[in-house]
Amino acid sequence: MAKTTLEYIAPSSEEAIIKGLAELGISRDKVEIEILDSGSKGLFGLGGRQARVRLTVIEELVEEFQDKQDGANQPDPLIKHSDVSVPYTAAELTESEDTSAELINADTLKVAINVVEELLEKMRIQASVIGKIGKPADESDQETIMIDIKGDDLSYLIGRHSETLNALQYITSLIVGRELGHWIPLMIDVQGYRERRERQLRQMASRMADQVMKSGRRISLEPMPGTERRIIHLALRDYKNVYTESVGEEPNRKVVILPKN
Repeated sequence: MAKTTLEYIAPSSEEAIIKGLAELGISRDKVEIEILDSGSKGLFGLGGRQARVRLTVIEELVEEFQDKQDGANQPDPLIKHSDVSVPYTAAELTESEDTSAELINADTLKVAINVVEELLEKMRIQASVIGKIGKPADESDQETIMIDIKGDDLSYLIGRHSETLNALQYITSLIVGRELGHWIPLMIDVQGYRERRERQLRQMASRMADQVMKSGRRISLEPMPGTERRIIHLALRDYKNVYTESVGEEPNRKVVILPKN
């Protein structure tokens, strides 16, 4: 199986790394990190360049990660115009999976809800925030803080290809991590959008798999973020006559459904 490699950008290389780990849902010791561009602040703050890093999942973890990464409830792999400033350094956070798993509880949930409520208030958005601790979808998944924002006409919080929603999730993860002193898996939804989108993707995956089995030819799906690719992989992993692969580079990485011969 090919290595799973993703690239991320952020104002600094450390923030790009934390951003990647947050999306992948894994700790720093489970990836190989390559700094592609350290970025630059530019002269007098003008003409600056964002940092870019490449994260490669360590080979022995790739098969387990194939299900988990291609959609691990975190931000889009590449938000091209991320100008979010953070009032602390990403290096202050720790990424121990064991620690985060132990500390996901009612208090953690309350912190996450409060952070989202404060962000919405600063954006002058009237909405209610509902939170829960999600149960693992499979044995490889961690429990996750799940936040759903509800209100009237909140589609602008989702954005094109979920970019706005994923950006909100990203900054929330950083702030919550700062409050708690460690990273935790966290997912933000708006009026059940992610659930509806997952249902649509699973239905599409089933239809495309049927076509592959009938024709004996591979089908390439449109490029989609890692969160959505994972849904496709999970939907088809138990099919006996087809298998899936992710190909290409971000942000044009896509799923290919192939016949088993």
